Amino acid sequence: MEVVIVQDAVAGGELVAETIAALLKRKPDALLGVATGSTPLPVYQALAAQVRASAVDASRARICQLDEYVGLPAGHPESYRSVVLREVVEPLGLTEESFMGPDGSAEDIAAACADYDRALAEAGGVDLQLLGIGTDGHIGFNEPCSSLASRTRIKTLTKQTREDNARFFDSPDEVPHHVVTQGIGTILDARHLVLLATGEAKAEAVALAVEGPLSALVPASALQMHPHATVVVDEAAASKLKLADYFRATYAAKPVWQGL
Repeated sequence: MEVVIVQDAVAGGELVAETIAALLKRKPDALLGVATGSTPLPVYQALAAQVRASAVDASRARICQLDEYVGLPAGHPESYRSVVLREVVEPLGLTEESFMGPDGSAEDIAAACADYDRALAEAGGVDLQLLGIGTDGHIGFNEPCSSLASRTRIKTLTKQTREDNARFFDSPDEVPHHVVTQGIGTILDARHLVLLATGEAKAEAVALAVEGPLSALVPASALQMHPHATVVVDEAAASKLKLADYFRATYAAKPVWQGL
């Protein structure tokens, strides 16, 4: 996979935003897969700034959701639908009609998961999927030992992931125990995967995903199988990469027109 090391989180956000902007110029109605959490916020902020400056037209863009909590009431501020609408859809000037996501409140969760996979395919597939990585190497909510061929399904969150997400809730007890998530196989269907990681806490997971063996213990290592996967990391998140100098030199020598 392609690894790009940037100075800090802001630089990473701007680089990924430029990549998305370039995609929208080539394909105005591109389907963009978005992630939640604090890591991708600089991407959304930089992209929204380009939209406000009329540097890119996002009016025809479509947005799809990576995952969703199970059991949160409709409109809950920490449901991922609410987060995506607040942090991505509204700042880009889009409407809810441009947005699609899995239904975490459906009576038949299994059927809702199958419906979402089918809807993604019928929409023409995801053009660019933005990903984060958990401290245990998960992507989406595909926790360690998830099947590398998995499709959208319900998953039980690990204690570590619930602790990591507790900062978004008033109490750790409020963090749901289950989520609907795109499976690793579903994620790998996207045409371009962009994983963004910042901070020293992600360094071990990044190193295992990029340089370690392909393993269900590190779900993000599945990106090694993708024909167009880009990992953007700041210096802190790159601190445990053995080939960091090689990655820096490779990206520095890459023609500007080639992009990510």
